[in-house]
Amino acid sequence: MAIPFFKEIKIGSYLVKQKLLGRKRYPLVLMLEPLFRCNLACVGCGKIDYPDAILNRRMTAQECWDAADECGAPMVAIPGGEPLIHKEIGEIVRGLVARKKFVSLCTNALLLEKKLDLFEPSPYLFFSVHLDGLKDHHDKAVSQKGVFDRAVSAIKAAKARGFTVNVNATIFDNHPAEEIAKFLDFTTELGVGVSMSPGYAYERAPDQEHFLNRKNTKELFRKVFAYGKGKKWNFMHSGLFLDFLAGNQNFECEPWGMPARNIFGWQKPCYLLGEGYTKTFKELMETTDWDSYGTGKYEKCADCMAHCGYEPTAANAALSNPLKAAWVAIRGIKTEGPMAPEIDLSKQRPAQYVFSSEVQKRLSEIRADEAKAAADKAAKLEAAKQAAPATSASTAA
Repeated sequence: MAIPFFKEIKIGSYLVKQKLLGRKRYPLVLMLEPLFRCNLACVGCGKIDYPDAILNRRMTAQECWDAADECGAPMVAIPGGEPLIHKEIGEIVRGLVARKKFVSLCTNALLLEKKLDLFEPSPYLFFSVHLDGLKDHHDKAVSQKGVFDRAVSAIKAAKARGFTVNVNATIFDNHPAEEIAKFLDFTTELGVGVSMSPGYAYERAPDQEHFLNRKNTKELFRKVFAYGKGKKWNFMHSGLFLDFLAGNQNFECEPWGMPARNIFGWQKPCYLLGEGYTKTFKELMETTDWDSYGTGKYEKCADCMAHCGYEPTAANAALSNPLKAAWVAIRGIKTEGPMAPEIDLSKQRPAQYVFSSEVQKRLSEIRADEAKAAADKAAKLEAAKQAAPATSASTAA
């Protein structure tokens, strides 16, 4: 694990504090989505399939800062959509850094070189550039040629300006282990850390054929890690999470560890599943039926091994059992032998498909807000007209 020591100490102190306070559920990373609009249309993405009325909405800088304050997590990840489209993104990041939040600004990097002047290098800020693999694979994944080269150019430009940069990769089952290993070699040559997560099966993603199930995920990552023996790939993950991906840990999801705040509010139950929204973080934590979600509990969670649910579990496991974490660090990721028992899926509740109803609900709220704003504006104009003759008469007198 190559998480910067300064960051590791601060986050470790936060985790210890939560344990000492006796908190069972607490956030580790705030997933802050200030917009859904993107300048790419990746085939595996289920985050941008909204009407324009929703895609045109933005969280304000103040709403972003309030969410960070309300949540209290030491880290803030800013995915999207494409955050660099947001006109206030520089201001948003500066406010979060001023609060001493570790900020991971996720970007496809198409606008990064152009907008580097909006930011200042800081130990609290790093860019996380989306790269799903080497050139041909990545350009195919994002449905546009030339994106890989532009992203690599932006990474080099940002590093030259003193920014910390890593890359994030979403892994699908059409990606051979040997090619993933070559990609990881490339990230080492590029001098960046890398985070990887198996793709979540978004119900509305254009490509529904290449999502990994849990068995295939474990087998694929074992092959990848076997290729990495003796190499110094710079993973931005805990050792226990990587060991989990290889099938050696039987973790359960902790979705509250990475709560999501977006233009709709606080999203239930996690960053990947949108099955309702609350107005406050407190309401999210207190009203979500956490026990009804997760692998073995809910059909939509059956194959999920994504970092946003299981990295918090791994972090807590390392804190609760430091000897286990130390042993994995010394031994390395096990790539052979029996895997940990799989979670039983026989009692999971069936999936509920609520996306369309939630979208319609949000559209109705948007239209109601717009109608109210229009009515308020008309009332102010009418009041101004009524006041104008009286002002003129007073002046004439």
